[in-house]
Amino acid sequence: MHRATKIVATIGPASSTQEILQQMIEAGADVVRLNFSHGTADDHRQRAEFVRAAARQAGHEVGIMADLQGPKIRVGKFENGKTTLIAGNTFILDADCELGNEERVGLDYKDLPRDLKAGDTLLLNDGLIVLSVQRVIGNEIHTVVKIGGDLSNNKGINRQGGGLTAPALTAKDMEDIRTAMSLGADYVAVSFPKNATDMEMARQLANIAGAPYGIKPKMIAKIERAEAIPALQGILEASDGIMVARGDLAVEVGNAAVPALQKRMIKMAREANKFVITATQMMESMINAPVPTRAEVSDVANAVLDGTDAVMLSAESAAGKYPVQTIETMAAICVEAEKSEHVELDKDFLDRTFTRIDQSIAMGALFTAYHLGAKAIVALTESGSTALWMSRHWTHVPIFALTPREGSERAMQIYRNVNPLHLDTSSDRDIALQQALEVVVGKGYAARGDMVVLTVGEPMGQAGGTNTLKIVRVGEPV
Repeated sequence: MHRATKIVATIGPASSTQEILQQMIEAGADVVRLNFSHGTADDHRQRAEFVRAAARQAGHEVGIMADLQGPKIRVGKFENGKTTLIAGNTFILDADCELGNEERVGLDYKDLPRDLKAGDTLLLNDGLIVLSVQRVIGNEIHTVVKIGGDLSNNKGINRQGGGLTAPALTAKDMEDIRTAMSLGADYVAVSFPKNATDMEMARQLANIAGAPYGIKPKMIAKIERAEAIPALQGILEASDGIMVARGDLAVEVGNAAVPALQKRMIKMAREANKFVITATQMMESMINAPVPTRAEVSDVANAVLDGTDAVMLSAESAAGKYPVQTIETMAAICVEAEKSEHVELDKDFLDRTFTRIDQSIAMGALFTAYHLGAKAIVALTESGSTALWMSRHWTHVPIFALTPREGSERAMQIYRNVNPLHLDTSSDRDIALQQALEVVVGKGYAARGDMVVLTVGEPMGQAGGTNTLKIVRVGEPV
């Protein structure tokens, strides 16, 4: 069964062998995420090699996403590894403290005292512990525990409502960008960007680091700071895609605000011709259980119905007991949700203007395929732009994007309803179209008598050059 929504799977201790990775790809993983918050450069390089080898064995490409750690706004370490905070007691966050105890703990982010004032609320360990700031004295933040619990080494800190000044790109992130380019990452996900400038800086660094390898990665902004919400339009314009990173975002803006923000972000991304990933705790119970909860099934299905390009697995595939089974389950949920999706193509095209020829051809192909009941849309593309534009609208007609460029094939893995395939096209248009049709028929996506809509650019081989739309029946001359 054709699945439009893509699956991003994080790899870690549970999924770092080539054998497991191949099973994950065959189960439905379209993009593999390397989490640079954990592991060394050599770890990531080895895993990337396993991913590429597993993809070759599975018979199709997958994308690789390098997810940067971002600023470490965390508590330091404790003498005994952890302490227990009791509601009503005082507790000090001390930038000068080496090893913490029941009274105080150090800070990885030494500038935190300068970001805070009396009355601020701090949320630790994903909001499980709540501290109220009473006063700031030099490098010490004096707080009262509002909600207590066990606090262990290096747990994260958020300020309710946002407002921490830590830069999105740290020295570690800059080094990790160089590592990511050396191992051939197709996407770079930037943690905690506050504005468009953060994304522009990250893109510039990635393009410079990628130049020796011929790589210009797609840049993904992880929306997880309260400040990013009012700056979302600018961040979208500076990025290729966004991630609805619901963990830290929920801690900063409150759990109740996140579902509506998710819908808004997905809608804004699609309207801006950007891709969007929905992430965090989607199948959390499957870290330890072979089946998801009903709420998790609904969560994944609703993200699909919202129009997300991809749904993401974190600990479920990185450290869980059932990485392959989780991907299979998620894929099945996506397929079922897509069956019920309502097509509003005509409505989507109202009041739309297209100023580019290639974009007009892409929209024309969608409209024609939907209304003529075509079995498939086949786009010959160099950069993948045609496929991206087509993927912003839902038609139930699968899009096959054929490209001679390996980088474009991998980058398109995250686009909704797009099946990227490799094709070393002829410079002759008619021969190239015939080759494209043969690839799609050969893989079982269309059969004799089926109607197929084709798009191509003349002269061949120019990015952004799509200027031709053709309707054919399989078995008849192209």
